[in-house]
Amino acid sequence: MNLHAVRAIYVFEMSRTWRTLWQSIVSPVISTSLYFIVFGAAIGGAIREMGGVTYGAFIIPGLIMLSVLQQSTMNGSFGIFFPKFVGTIYELLSAPVSSLEAVAAYVGAAASKSIILAVIMLITARLFVDYEIQHPFWMISFLVLTALSFSLLGFIIGVLAGGFESLQFIPMLILTPLTFLGGSFYSIDALPGIWRTVSLFNPVVYLVSGFRWSFYGTSDVGVGISLAATLGFFLVCLAIVSWIFKTGYKLKA
Repeated sequence: MNLHAVRAIYVFEMSRTWRTLWQSIVSPVISTSLYFIVFGAAIGGAIREMGGVTYGAFIIPGLIMLSVLQQSTMNGSFGIFFPKFVGTIYELLSAPVSSLEAVAAYVGAAASKSIILAVIMLITARLFVDYEIQHPFWMISFLVLTALSFSLLGFIIGVLAGGFESLQFIPMLILTPLTFLGGSFYSIDALPGIWRTVSLFNPVVYLVSGFRWSFYGTSDVGVGISLAATLGFFLVCLAIVSWIFKTGYKLKA
């Protein structure tokens, strides 16, 4: 593997984070803090416990997962779309860099940004509510796997997008509603029977449930199922990205 090429692309992509620090880090943290204030303090006063923990602590994994999904998708899509937009993608395609190396650099940078944001949010959450992490290894595993999966999804969106408006279509109209309806702020066990069954078709439920289990040891669905669903989504996205580079679809046109 050409590690010099991977490092060059990775460092270039990460440098954008420090140039746009307010948009990349500060703004999502402020938005999440507002969620903690509104949901944790206001609604938490009416809902004392959920899933065996205080409501303020209960929503922490969901809020972090909400930001990780959104930021991973956005960073992954913009990272590959911008070279397409300005035409520098052809330099990458003609360089001695394999598809695996290019994907590793772009997706690795997008996932790294999301993981950094998640760590900052975990620290920020301590200012509002006490929480515990019962299974730190699995928390990190779910976090990294989710960040990589949705960075790959963002990469696919960036390749397929025909303009800047297209970059927002799936994250805003599909991903965000699925996240809000995926148990980020509530347990799907509290839903009526038919709606709980419908929720099980939402893939985000498995991501949030597995991540919450790593904190408190409780989940809406089995942790093994959550892990399998997350890993399956990662492998599907990876296969699609590999096919895109192999065929040059939407890259060489």
